[in-house]
Amino acid sequence: MSDAAMNQFEIRADYDGETIVVYQAYRPAIGNPAVAAQRFVAPFSLNRMTWIKPSFLWMMHRSGWAAKPGQESVLAIRITRAGWEEALSNAVLTTPEPRVYDSHQQWREAFSRAIVRVQWDPERSIHGKKLEYRSIQVGLSRSVIARYVNEWTREIKDLTQLTRKLRDLRKARRTPHWGSATGDRHLTRREYRAARASRGIECSATERAEVS
Repeated sequence: MSDAAMNQFEIRADYDGETIVVYQAYRPAIGNPAVAAQRFVAPFSLNRMTWIKPSFLWMMHRSGWAAKPGQESVLAIRITRAGWEEALSNAVLTTPEPRVYDSHQQWREAFSRAIVRVQWDPERSIHGKKLEYRSIQVGLSRSVIARYVNEWTREIKDLTQLTRKLRDLRKARRTPHWGSATGDRHLTRREYRAARASRGIECSATERAEVS
């Protein structure tokens, strides 16, 4: 695969040596108990595919900034890198990419047996504009969801209030400098770092002093 393709299909995420953060959006009846229990519990279903996404802004595009019905609760789920990498090692693309599969038939056979699915959708700017590079979405089938819930999940944070705040700032045209540059007024440095801190992103000592 060319360098250009590699840059287009890179995984961009909030991660450390042991864990990676993925995002999901659910109705509050699922999201609130998950935050309270720090794992997914009923009425979350272990019997249907669930999609996890390491891109916050793509999740915002998908959920309408927590405004779409059934996606009002935005969660940041920190899972083990081992679990994430296991999922990717078992994944099959949702389309027959010729750079990966020798034939359509080879892809079809692999896809029919897949317990994990991967698709790459255009990444989004904070304004919802399609960017030139892609964002990965990983679909976990019921064959592996129990492991995601019971073994891989380390922490669940509720980002709903932060999402609503950012949605309001976005509507007021006061947005952080995420994605492509615009002529709009951006969040102040203090506001931006406070948002980073509220998402659990590591800040330097100087940054922590500025947002305290």
